[in-house]
Amino acid sequence: MRKTLVVLFLLFAGAATAGAQSNPMLLNAAGATFPYPIYSKWFDVYHTAHPNIQINYQSIGSGGGIRQLLAGTVDFGASDGPMSDDQLAQAKFKILHFPTVLGAVIPTYNVSGVSTDLNFTQKALAGIYLGTITKWNDPEITKANPGVKLPGEDIVVVHRSDGSGTSYIFTDFLSKASDDWKNKVGKGTSVNWPVGLGGKGNEGVSGLVKQTPNSIGYIELIYAVQNSIPYGKVQNAAGKFVKADLAGVTAAAASMKDMPEDFRVSITNAPGATSYPISSFTWLLIPAQISDAGKRDAIKDFLKWMLMDGQKFNEGLFYAQLPKSVVTKETKAISLIQ
Repeated sequence: MRKTLVVLFLLFAGAATAGAQSNPMLLNAAGATFPYPIYSKWFDVYHTAHPNIQINYQSIGSGGGIRQLLAGTVDFGASDGPMSDDQLAQAKFKILHFPTVLGAVIPTYNVSGVSTDLNFTQKALAGIYLGTITKWNDPEITKANPGVKLPGEDIVVVHRSDGSGTSYIFTDFLSKASDDWKNKVGKGTSVNWPVGLGGKGNEGVSGLVKQTPNSIGYIELIYAVQNSIPYGKVQNAAGKFVKADLAGVTAAAASMKDMPEDFRVSITNAPGATSYPISSFTWLLIPAQISDAGKRDAIKDFLKWMLMDGQKFNEGLFYAQLPKSVVTKETKAISLIQ
């Protein structure tokens, strides 16, 4: 009888273990599309190494991620722009920011008869999106592109139609590049665009640009690289024209000498001759208090993995690794999650 009970116990224990393995702990998250390729890679690799933890991420845009986090419908959120003081004040709980990777936003275009990389001054990009520069052969564009025959056609402006962290990064840059933009439009995941057509997501913007002659739009660097989409150089704060790459993004991050304690920082239009000016961190938004101990431990463990092993996957997907000083500071900040 005793032997039978032992066998039954082992059978039940084995069944329970199998059930736990087939039904891993599920963490729900939502937000930014900008880092989706690397997040998708991370969550898959992490789940392979930790079969008992699965992270379900909805790539719905930074604005949507913040809204879902504030509503308490996800375990954590993600945003390409740090939450504002007003947004943090709306929260019923404290929210911590954890930078994850560095990326870039680039201008892509479809100009009749032009196949070379175009140079864009800061004034030109701001003017195009304000609607004050309307022709491709405007002096502000031609002077930056000597020898390039630009047509006298109207510029068709394309922007995101959905709330987007990519838009936040782009408008944050334009707000630094142009006082007119700062005062009339400002920065945000969604803004009142003075001109242009709206496309949903990177695919929507790039699709409109591809099918619309003499158009311009902005998309994420990785999307442009993966889909062989041409993009131009952008004038940085030092007056140099820089084409987006990992070195230029890393240089922009290196220009930041003191990371604030809450990690809410902007590195668009960073100083330095090699800095790419439309660069940014992107963040995971984590509640400071998580009542479910299992979920709390899983999130903290994932953050530690992301800051160490996870960074090794960045460059293969055209994201720059976090500076070591930021990794050190973030690793300490994980202890704030209780």
